[in-house]
Amino acid sequence: MTKPNYGQTERLTLAQGIVRFIAAQYTVSDGVRRRFIPAAMGIFGHGNVAGLGQALDQYNDILPFVQGRNEQGLVHAAVGFAKASNRKQTFAVTASIGPGAMNMVTPAALATVNHLPVLLLPGDSYTTRRQGPVLQQLEHPLGPDISVNDAFRPIARFFDRITRPEQLLYSLPAAFRVLASPTETGAVVLALPQDLQSHAFDFPKAFFEERDWKIRRTLPDREDIGAVANLIKNAKKPLIIAGGGILYSEATTELEAFANATGIPVAETFGGKGVVQKAGPWHLMGLGLEGSPETNKLVAEADLILSIGTRLTDFATGSQSMFQNPDVKFASINITEHDALKQGATAILGDAKLSLVALKEAVAGYKIPSDWSNKIDTGVKIWAKDLADAINPDIVFDKKTLPDSPDTNAILTQGQLIGLMNESHKSGDVIIAAAGGAPGDIQKAWDATGGKFVHLEFGFSCMGYEIPAGIGVRLATPDTSKRVTVFIGDGTFVMAPSELVTACQERLPMTVVISENHGYQVIRRLQMWRSGHHFGNEFRYRQDGPTVAKAAEKGGVAPRLEGDYLDIDLIKMSEGMGAKAIYATTADDVRKAFKDTRDYQGPVVIVVPTIQHANLPASNVWWDVAPAEVSTQPWVAAIRKDYEDGLSTQRWHA
Repeated sequence: MTKPNYGQTERLTLAQGIVRFIAAQYTVSDGVRRRFIPAAMGIFGHGNVAGLGQALDQYNDILPFVQGRNEQGLVHAAVGFAKASNRKQTFAVTASIGPGAMNMVTPAALATVNHLPVLLLPGDSYTTRRQGPVLQQLEHPLGPDISVNDAFRPIARFFDRITRPEQLLYSLPAAFRVLASPTETGAVVLALPQDLQSHAFDFPKAFFEERDWKIRRTLPDREDIGAVANLIKNAKKPLIIAGGGILYSEATTELEAFANATGIPVAETFGGKGVVQKAGPWHLMGLGLEGSPETNKLVAEADLILSIGTRLTDFATGSQSMFQNPDVKFASINITEHDALKQGATAILGDAKLSLVALKEAVAGYKIPSDWSNKIDTGVKIWAKDLADAINPDIVFDKKTLPDSPDTNAILTQGQLIGLMNESHKSGDVIIAAAGGAPGDIQKAWDATGGKFVHLEFGFSCMGYEIPAGIGVRLATPDTSKRVTVFIGDGTFVMAPSELVTACQERLPMTVVISENHGYQVIRRLQMWRSGHHFGNEFRYRQDGPTVAKAAEKGGVAPRLEGDYLDIDLIKMSEGMGAKAIYATTADDVRKAFKDTRDYQGPVVIVVPTIQHANLPASNVWWDVAPAEVSTQPWVAAIRKDYEDGLSTQRWHA
């Protein structure tokens, strides 16, 4: 067989070729050139240590390596880095065959759901099979070519199992094309059989030359601009729903200019939180299930919804119950057609920055009617006062208003804790939240204007993302005068604290604020709303009596999880992993903790006990979470009826 003529070649292992290629890739966006993947992350096992491990060791000078504690956390860190870099950069993450690879599945889904680039390099089973089955190999009776890595297929934006070295000549450029594409990006997975990683091949030297990947801005069609402009000109009560695509497009200035020129109010999704930096009277803050109730009243009345850079999930639409104007119309700006056409919208398929500039020109002279402007002004003022009262840390919260809340040493609510963080944070600082009650309360209460940035991952609402994402954001923010703060509950911290060790290892200045409220309190809140009784969501000891196993064996009833709160020492946990830890109870304690640690060059954990079941003002938005249709618990019937009444508010928008 005649070999292809590659010209000048260099003999490298497959793994060495991958590392060399990765290190030579760059992105170019608006004339700025950046290393696409400035570092690799990973944990080594038998499935990758002799291949990729050796290659990363050999080429550590051109591709630095970050060691982690859990592969899931490392991918989260890479995704956080990509988000903080506005999708211009990301990390590569490697894992061994089997459980190491499977630990990357959850964050791979998170990356794809949120349209964020990450390159995953899991080890895979031997191609020769003569060793089989190898340690941790899945033996599938229907196909010897199936491995656990096939679990990545439905969630990856690009997946390939490399079975010959020369396949890299096609697959690596194909993988990077997807990583660089704003419309296609997400998790990219190259499964690497552990034997093949060490095989040598004569690679073309040209393959390792520096390569630029241009991140293009999609030009909007003039006809589409005109169609949306006509809708705006004919609207009496238009409203903008601003999503994360505005951040990735770096279109904040253009959005503000458009809103200032037209007066059209701007409400933010979770992903769009912080798109407004210089707020005008049109800034409504958050909408939807965890948004401002005053914003949601305006959304219900709007006759035109212009969504920009958002997927319009059920949290933003109240499960399609929020748009109550019978004549409401929809328009959109999005680079992805699938999202642009939701709600039957008249769509502009284009980059947010370019589209907003063109749309502003097309509606020149348009101003919203004065009655709509007056309603906006009234709603903004009402919410500003209600919110200020709810988060004021110097107002003593009356625990007697919460008869079902057990007495603890907490004197601050979670909302008041956010008020204290608002006080202490400065321009350029970043706060991160992802799941549980933290992102919802940040959406309602955080002031994300004036450079106090916010990083919310709520597309996948993934517990365990926060601390690793803090690492990624910190690595993307080299100016250590800017503080990176992770805001989580004790439930999330207990679930996945391990990457705190990585933050200590890398000496990263970042702060983790833990709201200690003894459980999964936001799910308890939902449970009380939709089931009428709390069960299994607070951190409590099992009451005295037989164990679960003994009760089942004898056909008896096991005691319930309704004893005292668990005795968990979050300070000792944090200190044991190497972090500086502070327990702060009062408002002044919290203020002092932030002040004293602002310039600390390493991870800081601040634990603040917060009052259970004390919530910020409700958004008054319905959510389609169905209670039991039949039950022996007498209170469930009324809850089911309330849910069915809410179903009548759902609307189908063509």
